[in-house]
Amino acid sequence: MQYLRRKHSQNHPHDEVAEKEAKVKDLREALGPLSGRSLKYCSDGCLRRYLEARNWNVDKSKKMLEESLKWRATYKPEETRWNEVAHEGETGKVSKANFCDRLGRPVLIMRPAKQNTDSPEGNIRHLVYLIENGILNLPEDQEQMSWLVDFTGFSYNTNISVKTARDIINILQNHYPERLAVVFLYNPPRIFQAFYKAVKYFLDTKTAQKVKFVYPKNKDSVEIMKTFFDIDNLPSEFGGKATLEYDHEEFSRLMAQDDVKTAKFWGFDEKISVNSNGHFRAEVAPEPLENGNGLA
Repeated sequence: MQYLRRKHSQNHPHDEVAEKEAKVKDLREALGPLSGRSLKYCSDGCLRRYLEARNWNVDKSKKMLEESLKWRATYKPEETRWNEVAHEGETGKVSKANFCDRLGRPVLIMRPAKQNTDSPEGNIRHLVYLIENGILNLPEDQEQMSWLVDFTGFSYNTNISVKTARDIINILQNHYPERLAVVFLYNPPRIFQAFYKAVKYFLDTKTAQKVKFVYPKNKDSVEIMKTFFDIDNLPSEFGGKATLEYDHEEFSRLMAQDDVKTAKFWGFDEKISVNSNGHFRAEVAPEPLENGNGLA
């Protein structure tokens, strides 16, 4: 009897994997025929992330994924090019780090005090562009990225509105499920607490659990951060030993190169050029209409 129980216990993980793979297949069948960019987007890994976000409920995952396909068909995040959002990034308020976390996941660095525009749409599109870029450059064995937020110089004057924060949260949670591994809020001032209380209302439980507050004088919070990052790679702004430098021209060059990589991934032609401001840019050809419904 003990042998049978052990055998059943050993087979259980395999059964769970098989059950989840069956749900991936069920979700794909429920979605029906796809083509163009929608087909490219809906990889098995993508379907698993949406199922994970909806506790492996096929019907709820289908609804969520269909909403994402509609959003992508209208917002077209894969068509945004660096030259369109470069002005938002001039101060380095959001940038891709030149290091990864301990698991090899790419890192986005955010510095709210570097806010340089008052355009909610511009801020959102700039962030969406960098999320898409981060996904494009994910190692083959990773599906998530980590965020670091530096609150040095933070004030209400440099903070985004609650509405903009809500819109960003909705996009992240609804259209990029299971893409965020963790976000560290480093040394946020007291004035941020009221803002976070208002914003936390829009976070689902799983996302809220990924938000970590880190204070230099709180050893426990610092130790948690060290489990995710090598101190030698971490910039001094986050208690590390490295230097954080943002070179907008160099970053623009790298993003223009990645724009060509993006075009190749999605299957449309593109070339790099330099505009009148000296910024690198990549031009994208519009996607041909398919199926007559705007969904590729």
